[in-house]
Amino acid sequence: MKAAYLLPVAALVTLAACGTAGGSAAPVVTVTAAEPAPAVTVTESASPAVSVEDETPTTSARKPVVAEKKTLPDVVGMNLQAAQDRLQAAGFYLLDDKDATGRGRFQVYDRNWVVTRQKPAAGRKVSTDMLIVLYAKKYGE
Repeated sequence: MKAAYLLPVAALVTLAACGTAGGSAAPVVTVTAAEPAPAVTVTESASPAVSVEDETPTTSARKPVVAEKKTLPDVVGMNLQAAQDRLQAAGFYLLDDKDATGRGRFQVYDRNWVVTRQKPAAGRKVSTDMLIVLYAKKYGE
């Protein structure tokens, strides 16, 4: 038996040997540890039904997905939730929002924040997988 198996076995035996506070004996626990099974080696038969090449797709067969370019809508002046909804409707899903005051607050309730700036600027034709950052502050600030 390997040493790695002895520690858990010793811990269980120790726990089993400890009685309860009332003085009654704890039940005896029998632990049987087994050696792990040896690694199985797979060999190819003389006439395989399906070859490995048939099951594994090649990377050269896949074409990379190219994000399309779209004109970025202007969302400055909108509440943060409406701005996010409009950008997503236009095909932009990689969005981040930041506190425009520089205080690092999180926009937990997006509807009480107004967008003061966006990066990149509106009107530019950008890739739909580009990160769009919306800077917002709470209404009344």
